[in-house]
Amino acid sequence: MIKKIDHIGIAVKSLEATLPFYTEVLKLPLLKIEEVVSQKVKVAFLQAGETKLELLEPTSEESTIANFIERRGEGIHHVALGVESIEARIAEIKEHGIRMIDEVPRPGAGGADIAFMHPKSASGVLFELCEKKQTKG
Repeated sequence: MIKKIDHIGIAVKSLEATLPFYTEVLKLPLLKIEEVVSQKVKVAFLQAGETKLELLEPTSEESTIANFIERRGEGIHHVALGVESIEARIAEIKEHGIRMIDEVPRPGAGGADIAFMHPKSASGVLFELCEKKQTKG
């Protein structure tokens, strides 16, 4: 069901202020920065061994990440689990009584389809299911 931990999402107030810690101190390679307009965030991906770190900067006070930072401060926001057949995974998880924030997948960063489980159904952890599109070539 779960292929791997795809990435760990970290909420930050500012990518510009935060990135030097990850790139200069931790020496993690910056893979790309993109804006996900639908989620009101700017995202930086860094390679950390076999997984990635996803730094999430809110681009609007109405974004989920801005609300998270307001309530909890900067820090770990979610753990993304790489899956295949995300629709089937959502159905299986729901069969076990787990509440989903996203009943159907939605577009996420990097062209992935994503869906979040409700943290109240997962011992307080916000898990994201993440299915990456296979590229040909």
